[in-house]
Formats: sequence, structure tokens, C-alpha cells
Amino acid sequence: MPEPTEVDQDSVVRARNTLLASGRRTPREEVDAYRVLARVSPAAYLPPLARALRQLSHDRVYADRPLDRLALRQEAVAAARAVDPADAKYADVLYEALDSCQWALYDIGRRAEGLAVRAEMLAVGRARAEASGSGTVLGLSAWATGLLEEGRYAEAAEVLAESVARARPHGPASGAFAWSLLEWIAALDAAGRPGQALTVMAELVGMEATEAANDRGPQACHLYALIRYAQMLDAALRHGEAAAARQEALALLGELAAHGERKSWSGYQTTFWSVLFSMSAAESERPVPGRPRPPVGTAPQHWSPDVRERYFDSREALRADVDRLALRAADDPDHLAELVRLQRVLTVRSAVHWELRTHLFAERVRGLFDEGVALARRLRSADPAAGSGALAVALTDRACFRTAGKEFDAALDDFRQVPELLAPCTGPV
Repeated sequence: MPEPTEVDQDSVVRARNTLLASGRRTPREEVDAYRVLARVSPAAYLPPLARALRQLSHDRVYADRPLDRLALRQEAVAAARAVDPADAKYADVLYEALDSCQWALYDIGRRAEGLAVRAEMLAVGRARAEASGSGTVLGLSAWATGLLEEGRYAEAAEVLAESVARARPHGPASGAFAWSLLEWIAALDAAGRPGQALTVMAELVGMEATEAANDRGPQACHLYALIRYAQMLDAALRHGEAAAARQEALALLGELAAHGERKSWSGYQTTFWSVLFSMSAAESERPVPGRPRPPVGTAPQHWSPDVRERYFDSREALRADVDRLALRAADDPDHLAELVRLQRVLTVRSAVHWELRTHLFAERVRGLFDEGVALARRLRSADPAAGSGALAVALTDRACFRTAGKEFDAALDDFRQVPELLAPCTGPV
């Protein structure tokens, strides 16, 4: 920790008066005061200086000044590093400063530096857990997300295996366990370990069933997990088990249509749906080599800012591509299969975008789900074999979307059609 330095006493008095004065002070005034006092009494004022710098960096004046925002957050990291490591607040102060800094680095595209900061966050989290005897290690999820965005799936799967193992003793009560399982499932799939992903998905289905039965979680989340489980079973060519899972989902959706959710829930279930929806469409995505990609299985608020912005900004170009392809498909049905695929990619990105931003997301994307069903019906008319599977996918997508919007009767109407469409089908859905 740095030694106290000689500071003009008038400056010290003014700084203390700023902090002690009644009434509102600006974030800038607070930072200036703590800068002065941290030179006089580092032990007392370095932690609040780091916090004040982070708070100032969120001021809207820096919205269009990302380099200045980064400079403030880097200063916060420097202040946090200067705290005595023996201080009980050291690890938390440093972790929070590093966390804010990595977001600013990713925001301006300095991804390698951002990932390095996440690695340091994990090191701080491990040291903190060891010192406190806690089973929780801060930074595991952020590090895994960074690895997923870089396509380092095998490494991410190992990190998430540790995250799940640490969270498992606390189970659903931890509030984050289901999300850890979702991240792990997606990473295992992307790493080419579908068998293990399916095993973990079965665990998630069982957990959601128990939570719903005991009124500790939404029935809708159990439904979404069951449907995704059936899709994964089909992909593994375990069609009998997939059909059984779909029948269980159909019965559950019938109960929701008859009685609704047993109790009211927050927006948790819609985010759960949107994450599973993006997971179901992961194979339809075609990432650009050498470019970061969305960490499927992770809620978008945890994606790095540049990846999230690029993913959502792509919707306008996708809409134009879909419209151009639709014109070709009008004259040549051979384009219909690719049109169905591309339109689903647009639907997924739009659904994830609007679910993140507003609880009124349903009206923003309803037309896309209807469009997907209509296109799949056209494909089925032109190519019954390919079209039956595509229509089953589109109806399943719309049934889950309608469930997220609490339109249970309409969702049931859609999902009732799926088993018959898949009866002659042996391909993954």
C-alpha cells in the first residue's frame, strides 16, 4: 500500500467539507475529494475512491466518450490494487473494479485485454474463496462466457463443470444453478460432447419438474426444458424417448391451458425461454471464422457489449436477406429450405433482442413466428419430407413463444400438431 503523501492542507479541508456537507454532491466532486484524501489516508479512502470512479464512469456524459470512461475505470483498478491486501475489503474492491474495466475494454473492441482482465477476476475470486472458505468462486461464469465468445468451447465446458459442481450443493435455492446448467449444456454441445450435454439436460428437466411441483418455479420453465430435451433426444436418434418427452410436455401444456400457472412469477420464465430458444437454433447459426460469437446458453445481459451489439444489429441485414430470398423462392421452391432456415435465425435474434428490452416483447415478434409457420407450410407443400420436420420446428417455436406470452390455449393448439408431423420423421428436430 502506498505511503501517505504530503498534500496541501487547504485541499484536504475542502475535500472533507465536500464529503461532510449536507445536500447533493456530484459524482465528479466526490471523486475529486476522494483523490485528495486517498493521498493522505490510503487505507480509509482508496476503497471509496475506486467505488466513486466506477460510479462516475456511468455518468451519461461518458456515453459517447468510451476512452474517457475506460480511463476512469482503469484508475479505479489502480486505486483498488493499491489497497492493502490484508484489508478485508481488498478482494471485493479489486474484483468490482476489474469487472467494470473489462466491460469498458470489450465495449471498444479490445477483446484480448478484456479477456485478460477476466482471467485476473477469476484469480481474485479464487483467492477470495480460499481465504474465506467459501465454495463460491467469483469470476467463473465471466471467464467461461469470454471463452465461449472466442470459440474455446472445450475450455469453457471445463470451467462451467467446476461452476456447476460448486453450485450443486446449494441446488435451485442458489438462484443461479439453473443458469449454470444451461451454460454448461450449451458449452458441451458446442464442444462436441452431445451425450454429456443430454445427461445434464435430463438433470435440468428433473430439477425444473421438482421446482414446479413444489410451487418454487414456473411450470412454463419445466415445459421449455422438456421440449428442448425432446429436441436433443431426437438429435441423438433416441426418437422413442423424444416422443415420450413431447407427450409429457403436451400434458403439461394442457394443464397450463386449463388452469394457468399456479402462481404469479416475474420475468424469469421469459428469459429462460429465450435462452433455450437460442440454444435450439444454434446449429442454424453460421459464425464468421475468426470473429467472436454469441455465448449460446448465456442470458444476453452477460454477453460482452461488442458481441451483443453486433448480434442485434444484424437483424436489419437479415430481414433484407430474408426478403430477397423470399422473392427467389416465389419462382423457385428450391430456395424454400434456406429461406426457412434464415427466417428462423432472424426470429431467434429478434426474440432475444426484444425479450431483453421489454415485457411487451410479444407484440414485437409475433409476426415473425407466424411468418415462420407460414413458410414451413409452403415448404411442406413443395417437399413433404423436409417440410414436415420444418413445420414441427416452427409450430414448436410458436407454441413456446405463446406460452411465454401466457397464451396457453393457442400454444396448445400449435403443439398438438407436432407429434403427428414427426411420426414419419427420423431426423433431428
